[in-house]
Amino acid sequence: MSSNAEIKLYKTLAEAGDAAAQNWLGLTYQYGRGVPQDYNEAVKWYYDAAVQGHADAQNNLGLMCQHGIGVVQDDAEAARWYYMAAEQGHAAAQSHLGWMYQNGVGVPQDYAEAIQWYRKAAEQDNADAQNNLGWMYQNGDGVEQNDAEAVKWYLKAAERGHADAQNNIGWMYLNGKGVPQDESEAIMWYLKAAEHGHAAAQNNLGWRYQQGKGVPQDYTRAIKWYRKAAEQGHAVAQNNLGMMYSRGLQDYAEAARWFLKAAEQGISIAQYNMGLIHEEGRGVEKDYATAEMWYREAAEQGNAEAEYALGRLYYNGDGVEQDDVKAENWFRKAAEQGLAEAQVQLAKMKN
Repeated sequence: MSSNAEIKLYKTLAEAGDAAAQNWLGLTYQYGRGVPQDYNEAVKWYYDAAVQGHADAQNNLGLMCQHGIGVVQDDAEAARWYYMAAEQGHAAAQSHLGWMYQNGVGVPQDYAEAIQWYRKAAEQDNADAQNNLGWMYQNGDGVEQNDAEAVKWYLKAAERGHADAQNNIGWMYLNGKGVPQDESEAIMWYLKAAEHGHAAAQNNLGWRYQQGKGVPQDYTRAIKWYRKAAEQGHAVAQNNLGMMYSRGLQDYAEAARWFLKAAEQGISIAQYNMGLIHEEGRGVEKDYATAEMWYREAAEQGNAEAEYALGRLYYNGDGVEQDDVKAENWFRKAAEQGLAEAQVQLAKMKN
């Protein structure tokens, strides 16, 4: 926390036009260090420094504009300030500008331009840019696809503690992309990312422990990692945790709670699971109408099990008016995806 004397000194310097002091005051007000937090005041001081060409202030002002903190959100204005800082060699601004070009935010989408700015930042050891450059090489966006080059940049970022890169390099080792396949190396990197709070890595670790892939099978650890990811809103982990409660711990009410969270995020298998528990009355009141609703949500995303389940409801008239035509339609959709039960049911209907 800044002292009153320090704040007074920097304010005097800032009011006299010292750009470094103005940027310092911007940070002080943005984070409430020894003063009441005041985003508008932070923007004022960042702006005063930025127009004098202070690169840190230009980058900070870009962040405020991009996220609508103390100013009206404006991606184009953010890109403008990032560009000014990036042109001065500011690594974080170069990385931010690369992201905007990659995603077409505030500027026209331009992978080649994104690569240029990511590379400039990555060569200054900016871990975000290194990870993003790795992603561009892995996916062949703006460059020729090259897994080995992707690994090179992921590794640079991962060794600097970048959780996304640690998860990405874990995936590369797991799948033998750009490196020899090495499950133990993959798990090491997943663990590093998971311990940094990376939800996807936590889910990946949960699955490895659940299945006993590369680690001894351990349901307790699986649940631990699934829960950490699920509590961060990771939808696949929420469904996986629901499955652990449903099949292993047989706590159907808790399973239903997690299935619902995942289903509301549009995960089709979770929507199917919500349909199933409502059809069977496990952890929730038996309710065919609600089951039909969730099955339909999943089926409309092409989930074969949900298509078959909808066919069953129409065939039996459970919660819907009995309708062989609709039943056959849903059975056919599931059968065309190779679901054996649907193929059998469809054959019976034709005989």
